[in-house]
Amino acid sequence: MEKRHLDTPATRPQAQPRSGERRGIVTGLVYLFEQVMPDPFVLSIGLTLVVILLAAAFAPHASLPVILASWYGGTFNILGFALQMILILATGYAIAEAPIVQRGLRAMAASANTPARAALLVFPIVGVAAWLNWGLGLIVGALLSREIAKRVKVDFAWLVAGSYSAWSVCNSGLSSSIALSQASHGNALNLVEKATGQVVPLTQTIFAPFVFVPTVLVVVVMTAIFIRMHPKPEHVVAFSESQSDAGAGAAESDPHARVGTGVTLATYVEHSILGTLLLLALGIGYLAMTWHAKGFELDINTTILIFLLIGLALQRTPIAYADAIRRAARQTGSMLLQYPVYGGIMGIMTGTGLASTIAKTFVAIATASTLPLWSYLSSLIITLLIPSAGGHWAVQGPFVLPAALSLHASVPRTAMGVAMAENVSNMLQPFWAVPVVAIAGIRIQRVMGYTAVTFAVSLVIYALALWLVP
Repeated sequence: MEKRHLDTPATRPQAQPRSGERRGIVTGLVYLFEQVMPDPFVLSIGLTLVVILLAAAFAPHASLPVILASWYGGTFNILGFALQMILILATGYAIAEAPIVQRGLRAMAASANTPARAALLVFPIVGVAAWLNWGLGLIVGALLSREIAKRVKVDFAWLVAGSYSAWSVCNSGLSSSIALSQASHGNALNLVEKATGQVVPLTQTIFAPFVFVPTVLVVVVMTAIFIRMHPKPEHVVAFSESQSDAGAGAAESDPHARVGTGVTLATYVEHSILGTLLLLALGIGYLAMTWHAKGFELDINTTILIFLLIGLALQRTPIAYADAIRRAARQTGSMLLQYPVYGGIMGIMTGTGLASTIAKTFVAIATASTLPLWSYLSSLIITLLIPSAGGHWAVQGPFVLPAALSLHASVPRTAMGVAMAENVSNMLQPFWAVPVVAIAGIRIQRVMGYTAVTFAVSLVIYALALWLVP
């Protein structure tokens, strides 16, 4: 549900300087993003034009037929992956909406009675959730921020930006597409195994000091910085509970309401736990069978299945779960537009050779010791254009990994340089912020003004870790 009190011109001046008042850096960034940054869908169209122009100027295969064919192929090849991502968010939302989870969120939010305590609560909880699973981190961050904002006067954009900043560590965690794929035998994206016959265990990637140390540092340092960044009381734009999604949902007509009040066969089946038990039995049975035969392993489809099963168990009845997914669909609708557009961008970058040109430019000047850092820097650029770790790795991996092998550079460090840059660039690329702000109910421009600071700080932290931490 749109929060009009946050979108109206009446609230905008609070992000603008008053006459004779000096604006701080953060206030200036918020003001700049509000004035310059368009809607994320419009931005994705603009990025498409930028990529076409760059391909025409620098890519080796940038003929008009190649650009058109690559754009079309990328637009529709991404649809399966797009549905997977939307299901992760929708099933995660259904978990977070379960009564027991809502009670837990309210209990946690009750202890945050000042902006400082809100930051001290949000950053570690969302950071851990994101480290465990990126989809869970997004949902928990948005809903926890909303629960806190109902209880204490904080700037809502600041709080949502804090939760999104804490989420930024997800590509260094257990759901990291790059780390998981290189650790999984036979995975289509396990480029290391295809080149060397070896897999890279998680102990050499997400649990290695050069990854784990900066991941913790980003959460700790940004917590302290966000506490200092909270606007003065007279500039706070607070959350209004009267226009929350919950209130809006209560006002909607029930799509399952039936004529009459008696119990019918339809209503009995809808509210029976038997349907839930059947799906739980099928899902748990499959997981038990697969993990017994192949060992414990998580991929995107398994994650969706686990989220589905947990959500069903927590919501108890099929109709309750269906209603939760229906509400979740309102929050994921904007992603239906953006995924195909970014798929087209990915197709152009891959088909014309633009991505390989960017990667090779950095690799050409690298040495064994500097390749991970150059991989990191080139990934910063590519991520802004391909905001999906899996798709990004499919584009950049085939160029940085052969370079690592030929230069005898660290393969895990080179691969995780790509993943760590994803963490950083996501703070300027609004693609993953869209579901967060949709669930929270706030304009994305104000949020990105704060996360620009996270971008600058985490950029330095991860770069130093790649360079200095063993």
